[in-house]
Amino acid sequence: MIEELRIRDLGVIVDSTLPLGPGFTAITGETGAGKTMVVSALGLLMGERSDAGAVRSGAAQARVNGIIRTDDAEVRELVEEIGGEIEDEELILNRTVSSEGRSRASVGGASAPVGSLGRLADHLFAVHGQSEQLRLRSQAAQRETLDRFGGGELAEVLGKYRSAHRERQRLSAEVEALTAAKEERAAEAARLRQELEEIAEVDPQSGEEVELSRRIDVLSNVEALRSASSLAHEALVSDSDDPMARDATSLVDSAAREVERVADHDQRLAAVLETLQGASLQLSDAARELAAYAADLDEEGPGELARANARLADLTALFRLYGADSDEVIASAERSAIRLAELDGDDDRIEGLAEQLAAETAREQELAARVTALRTAAAERLSELVTIELRQLALPDANFVARVSPLDQLGSAGGDEVQLLLAPHPGAQPRPIAKSASGGELSRVMLALEVVVAGVDPVPTFVFDEVDAGVGGAAAIEIGRRLGRLARTSQVIVVTHLAQVAAFANNHLQIVKDSAGGFTESSCRRLDGDDRLAEMARLLSGLSDSESALEHAAELLALRDAA
Repeated sequence: MIEELRIRDLGVIVDSTLPLGPGFTAITGETGAGKTMVVSALGLLMGERSDAGAVRSGAAQARVNGIIRTDDAEVRELVEEIGGEIEDEELILNRTVSSEGRSRASVGGASAPVGSLGRLADHLFAVHGQSEQLRLRSQAAQRETLDRFGGGELAEVLGKYRSAHRERQRLSAEVEALTAAKEERAAEAARLRQELEEIAEVDPQSGEEVELSRRIDVLSNVEALRSASSLAHEALVSDSDDPMARDATSLVDSAAREVERVADHDQRLAAVLETLQGASLQLSDAARELAAYAADLDEEGPGELARANARLADLTALFRLYGADSDEVIASAERSAIRLAELDGDDDRIEGLAEQLAAETAREQELAARVTALRTAAAERLSELVTIELRQLALPDANFVARVSPLDQLGSAGGDEVQLLLAPHPGAQPRPIAKSASGGELSRVMLALEVVVAGVDPVPTFVFDEVDAGVGGAAAIEIGRRLGRLARTSQVIVVTHLAQVAAFANNHLQIVKDSAGGFTESSCRRLDGDDRLAEMARLLSGLSDSESALEHAAELLALRDAA
């Protein structure tokens, strides 16, 4: 419920506060006073698109502030998600529109995207005006109206149906994609098998090409290596019969013996002796290693070099196709094997998905049938109740029909086409309300629908912008009476130009126009007593002091008291 609405610099309204509160609030005023700006202000709080042209001339920005009382748990959750707060069940909404067209919003004290106001509005408000009458002409809006009336059971089954419909669409798309790409998948699988066969035939090992390059370098220079190792061995340990030949080992051993002979006379030579003995051992080790190395070289020949070169060529051929080195080739083979397993399993996957699709299709159709049955039952009840309402709204011969017909295929909302039809007089065939109802009749149909639907799915606040357009007399009185009835369960705010409607309000606000100074400014005031009678008389006759109009106004107010 909107407790208070403050409007600043919007249209002709400079700064005005509208005390609203529970029940039925009627908003009246002279033509051009700015009544429509009240609806525009509410629209801004509901997240509707802003218009810089609505900012009052000379002002930097228009501002709308609303104090909303709510105990709705979903609203509280949305507000907290935005970062705002609801204190003592009181939510404050703000919207500003600059003269340059920039728009800002805040929810519960927190800055918020303008779109968040629209999310909240779905739980707080229902606005009805000329645009809503146009919307009601669409079949989607008519179906939504029937579904609202269908209540919780229909909403629950419809939710399950929509979930099944989405899942069936997903499965169907996946099966179609896999089936359509069957040839491409077969070609990819063949390519991967060839790749794996080529890699398996060579069977590369991690880092193998590095070791092969080293071996090839050795084998390509085996003679030089053999000669150098033999000469080095000869220099360390000579096998020559020449008594003058002195090798490194013999020379070191000789030096060690000389030092050892006199070491007892000077301890400083002990360290030298130890070094010489160690060097002798190292030279002996080096000589043995050179001998073994030369023996290994004698066993390696041209055949070994040819085999190493051939192996490296095989690896290099793989590197050109599948990776820069053996590790990348091995990784490529692993990925290809995984992908090939996926492709080889596609046929089984398609079969499994087809089974799931058949089951989900059957579930979707079963839920669609349940939705149709619930809608059909709801349509019968809605037709009866709205027809009764229309007869109370000065359409005594009208017959309202909500018709549910099958569609050619299932859609996101089921398999039904919903049409709201009206037969305005006996003997007439029911026709779509857009074609059979005049502007005034369409207003009454809208009101009748809201009164009936609100009994099942109440909305906290209804806003009607000239719902009484095109009607008068007894029909206007019944519209006022029905709005008063709707106000028993919801807050009702009505912009009207009919005294017959305003009479049933428990809260009457007047938008007052002031054209002094050469420009128009408007403000709002609450009417009671004689002021309200005078405004009612003005609505009836155009004269606020007409005796007959004042008497008629008093009679109308008495109707409300007697209701």
